[in-house]
Amino acid sequence: MSSPSRALKKSSPNESAVTPLSVLQRFRVLIRTAQRHSQWIERQSGVTGAQLWALQELSEAPGLRVGELANRMALHQSTASNMIDRLETTALIRKERTSADQRVVRLYLTEEGEALLARAPSPARGVLPEALRLIDEDALGRLQNELDGLLRQIKDLDEGFGMQPLPFTE
Repeated sequence: MSSPSRALKKSSPNESAVTPLSVLQRFRVLIRTAQRHSQWIERQSGVTGAQLWALQELSEAPGLRVGELANRMALHQSTASNMIDRLETTALIRKERTSADQRVVRLYLTEEGEALLARAPSPARGVLPEALRLIDEDALGRLQNELDGLLRQIKDLDEGFGMQPLPFTE
């Protein structure tokens, strides 16, 4: 049995041998990199990577509602709501209700939230979301299509784990 590192040896000067293990290894590198970055963000700033991302989104679009923030971060609304509650408890954001409809809650950074974001490491969104933002639209579309196919395979193998967020995204 060959090791994953052997699977990455060059088959020609310009390309790597493609095997299921070589692709799996790349997924592991992506996930590990995102986890390490999130841990580093937390050590440097005192908030999780996802919380810092939320602060960045609110800085760029003050007054978002929880559902809008969840959509911008590709999170379930309840996950975003729990994160917002923690950020409000630590006085990094504030909630405001509109006078027209008291059910509508808008989110804003506090001065403390703005100061934390200003001194926080970047990219505030995290390395994986930021890298994905930098990929051109055609390549991103191809990547999404291929990942959709992979997710269909996973769903066929085990429906219990599909579409669950990674711990460092919450």
